Amino acid sequence: MRNAVIAASLALTLNAAVNAAEPIKIGSVLSVTGTAAFLGDPELKTLQVYVDKINADGGVLGRKLQLISYDDASDAGKANGFTKRLIEADKVDFIIGGTTTGATMAMVPLVQKATIPFISLSGAVVVVEPVKKWVFKTSHTDRMAAEKIFEDMKKRGLSKVGLLSETSGFGQSGRKETQSVAAQYGITLVSDETYGQKDTDMTAQLTKIKGQPGVQAILVFGLGQGPAVATKNYGQLGMHALPLYQSHGVASEEYIRLAGVAAEGVRLPAPALLIADALPAADAQKAIVTSYRKTYRDRYKVEPSSFGGYALDALTLAVDAIKRAGSTDKEKVRDALETARGVAGTAGVINMSAKDHMGLDLSAFRMVEAKGGKWQPVN
Repeated sequence: MRNAVIAASLALTLNAAVNAAEPIKIGSVLSVTGTAAFLGDPELKTLQVYVDKINADGGVLGRKLQLISYDDASDAGKANGFTKRLIEADKVDFIIGGTTTGATMAMVPLVQKATIPFISLSGAVVVVEPVKKWVFKTSHTDRMAAEKIFEDMKKRGLSKVGLLSETSGFGQSGRKETQSVAAQYGITLVSDETYGQKDTDMTAQLTKIKGQPGVQAILVFGLGQGPAVATKNYGQLGMHALPLYQSHGVASEEYIRLAGVAAEGVRLPAPALLIADALPAADAQKAIVTSYRKTYRDRYKVEPSSFGGYALDALTLAVDAIKRAGSTDKEKVRDALETARGVAGTAGVINMSAKDHMGLDLSAFRMVEAKGGKWQPVN
């Protein structure tokens, strides 16, 4: 009997040691190439540098993190296929990704069925409304972006707006949410134009908007390079008398670089990261955004973007949930995610709940303006 007890005890000890040595597998599907590489490349780089950093500091629960990442090349169909691979072959504990709304929504049914905690990095409100048990997100929604922009327009006495939106999932959702909240802010959409994700010229659409009687401002809702093309065309058409707004889909220094001098004066809602140096010392996000900028710069020798910041927030939430769950048990980790409170991220201070799987309110957005090739806070 005594030998049996000793054997059982030894087996438990060995199993515990094996489990402790096994890495915690973080899966990701990101648009590192293709039309959304503008977003996905910094997301992957952020995950890589912070997984290395966490492992160098001892890992999580005494276990190393293992990042298993696939590039969907900005193709939602590929995102679906790679998610299956993460679930069935790689057997990951957690999934971060879905750079775009299209990719995310292709992944959602799979993670829901497999009951794996999933944090999306995409912007559309449909990701978390209605609430889906296993799905969370870190980026601000398109509805929030429209509301923040309309708040600023109202302050400037602008009420007649020309809308130019992308036909991608993000752009379509942005258009819908813009239309849904416009009246609440006294905004009339006097023009409603669209462009394709791969279009290289929007002169025709902008000319139509310019010709609308009484138009006072332009709002472009898209991501990647399209909005920069629209901005260049806006400059070529001499439309600077009409204030130009962009969504958070281009909240990065890269947008200014791509759009060039035509971006001067453009306004958009952005995370605190874009204006880290201008934040007061007492700001709840100051420490995290300045630390992230330094870490990313030191590793890659370039400025980070808000999209990379969304990836950092997702990894931060995942690690926090695993620690509080005390294991990688998927149900426990999911429950811990849903009860995350007061987590300072690059996108804002995150407070999740059973009814809110994003945890950000409108105050998480900062209105910024391009001045002298840099983003500056709007006073």
